[in-house]
Amino acid sequence: MKKLRIAQIAPLVERVPPKKYGGTERVVYHLTEGLVAKGHDVTLFASGDSITSAKLIAPISESLRLGRKMHSATIVTMMMLSKVYEEMFHEFDIIHSHLEYMTLPYAHKVRVPTVLTMHGRLDIAEYSKMLGLYPRMAYVSISDSQRRPVEEINWVKTIYHGYPPSCFEYNEKPGDYFLYLGRFSEEKKPEQAIMLAKACNIPLKIAAKIDPTDQGFFDRKIRPMLDHPLIEYVGEVDETRKVVLLKNAKALLNTIDWPEPFGLVMIEALACGTPVIVRGCGSAPEVITHGKTGFICASKLDFIHAIHNVDKLSRKTCREEFERRFSADTMVSNYEELYYRLLQKNFPVFSEKTRDKELQHSSGPLQQKIATVFR
Repeated sequence: MKKLRIAQIAPLVERVPPKKYGGTERVVYHLTEGLVAKGHDVTLFASGDSITSAKLIAPISESLRLGRKMHSATIVTMMMLSKVYEEMFHEFDIIHSHLEYMTLPYAHKVRVPTVLTMHGRLDIAEYSKMLGLYPRMAYVSISDSQRRPVEEINWVKTIYHGYPPSCFEYNEKPGDYFLYLGRFSEEKKPEQAIMLAKACNIPLKIAAKIDPTDQGFFDRKIRPMLDHPLIEYVGEVDETRKVVLLKNAKALLNTIDWPEPFGLVMIEALACGTPVIVRGCGSAPEVITHGKTGFICASKLDFIHAIHNVDKLSRKTCREEFERRFSADTMVSNYEELYYRLLQKNFPVFSEKTRDKELQHSSGPLQQKIATVFR
């Protein structure tokens, strides 16, 4: 097969890969490295502190969240998209953006196909309206459940996230604690994990970051619950510490209560052989096989039953399920197949003159659609 010239466009919030929390950027890292390993010519657009085997083009020197300089996230992201689509689009066979809706006004102007992986939740009214303006773009969902609020656009494939198995250590004999791992926010319901730990008399370790927007929730709801002998808050952790916590946990207690599009923490747990106890919303029933790699719960009693029966699950089965369904090789191959399929549709690259003519032709209907949406 022809080796491709591929642009990968990452968010600028975290570096690629993240130092600590940051799921999308970690996925972009493993995808980029996998494509380079297959011989493709890959250019990564990301923050300057990113680590990559691809060619790196960086609009800022450090990622936004942990960097020392203040930037407007919107402005620097728009500058990066302008670089890709106004100056460099003709240098690529495929452009793959992980910036979701911000990409759309740029991507529709060129005939180089853009793959848009949607990483976030779509059950927000404005999302449906915005994506509806560009229904023919090539959208990738990260779970089938993610598509449901916006089913009418051009979903070309569902591709689950993946990791190299070497990133995680399988452990057959864990410790006696359960783990909550992720972010403190109301939709993730960390307080329910704490209440379950106290009710079931089990040790619970909590490794989670606090976003500025969630600081009030943490101070009001979570902080008062941490002063208990069964509860240990270890803070936000890096990748090494995360793997140690996961592999030694009896189970991951994932009390989310929102339609999470994927949930990387679930496959990270499976990679260590750690079962997942999770509420049955969003992608959870697609990722976790009930009674095999974890338990899908609907009520407090379900969670309590799962906690008391988690030792009956095979940790080896959890690891095997990860290797079969959620490896980086599987993810990379799925994207590679999609790139070739889109290119077989013979997308021509515009010359500047042809592109200007196309834009003049298309701007009227699009402007009319936008006016309709915002009435």
